[in-house]
Amino acid sequence: MYIYVLFVHIAAAVMGLGAAFAFPLIAKSAKTVSQAKFVLSLLHRLEILPKVGSILLLLTGIAMAILEPSLFKAGWFIASIVIYLAVQVIVVGILPKQMNKQLKIVNAQKGENLPESYKQLSRLSAKWESVTHAAAFLLILLMVFKPF
Repeated sequence: MYIYVLFVHIAAAVMGLGAAFAFPLIAKSAKTVSQAKFVLSLLHRLEILPKVGSILLLLTGIAMAILEPSLFKAGWFIASIVIYLAVQVIVVGILPKQMNKQLKIVNAQKGENLPESYKQLSRLSAKWESVTHAAAFLLILLMVFKPF
């Protein structure tokens, strides 16, 4: 049973992380207000993949620990849960608010030039996304190498 749960866990990671890693590339492509509106709409639609992936990661991670209770005593597993929860604060709390602020800015903008306030929020979002990407890389390292 454990191997099946692990398979779903890995599939969820690919589904969620793959989309999340593409977000900054998509976001940077907007050069005009019309493009920014399209990009934000596209990112909003794609959000479902990291959300579902994230929920599946949590559920399958807990399921694996229930199937293998020794995981609850493994330092790498506990560290992974802490990092995962910290990332969720960013992914669920901070980034969607940033995206909504960006959308309000472009919806209020007259003309096609992206305002500086949009660009500032875009840079801030990119920094937060970099934090989540580094955390994802760290999580993968912990789960593969189980250093402690």
